[in-house]
Amino acid sequence: MASTADIRNGVVLSIDGQLWNVIEFQHVKPGKGGAFVRTKMKNVVSGKIIDKTFNAGAKIDVQNVDRRDFQYLYNDGDSYVFMDVEDYDQINVTDTVVGDASRFLLENMKVQIGMHDGQPLYLEMPPSVVLEITYTEPGLQGDRSNAGTKPATVSTGAEIQVPLFLGEGVKVKVDTRTGDYLGRVND
Repeated sequence: MASTADIRNGVVLSIDGQLWNVIEFQHVKPGKGGAFVRTKMKNVVSGKIIDKTFNAGAKIDVQNVDRRDFQYLYNDGDSYVFMDVEDYDQINVTDTVVGDASRFLLENMKVQIGMHDGQPLYLEMPPSVVLEITYTEPGLQGDRSNAGTKPATVSTGAEIQVPLFLGEGVKVKVDTRTGDYLGRVND
């Protein structure tokens, strides 16, 4: 067992059977009363963020989460198949672990997967990805009812908002966290 002195950003703690990743921490020593550690933690599985305070010196359960590089191969219907880039082992990752990342997942894309006791916990995508617009309506000049954007379907099947002047076949850069259009990509 570790103590609150071992809390750092990125440490994974086990609390009530759930894994929590420390995002921020602060050791506080008030003039009156005992010292404590204030943390902001994110649930590794659900993504929920909470604030939790520990008394200084309290025992905590630090878990080992291994982040490794994987390459996305294909979707077999029930799960997503990834290959470890170091030893070429393949693992199956369920829909719940992949989550919204599936909207921008391309074959042969490199991602990081957090593993705990051989189980995949979460998938970390690159911050942005280049995708091709496969379908969009032609934009009408002067139509500003929607701030100069229109819906477009990209090569992964996701729908994003793009500027009116973009058409089919154009490659665009997309933020994988929010799904926002970041810019046009010239080959």
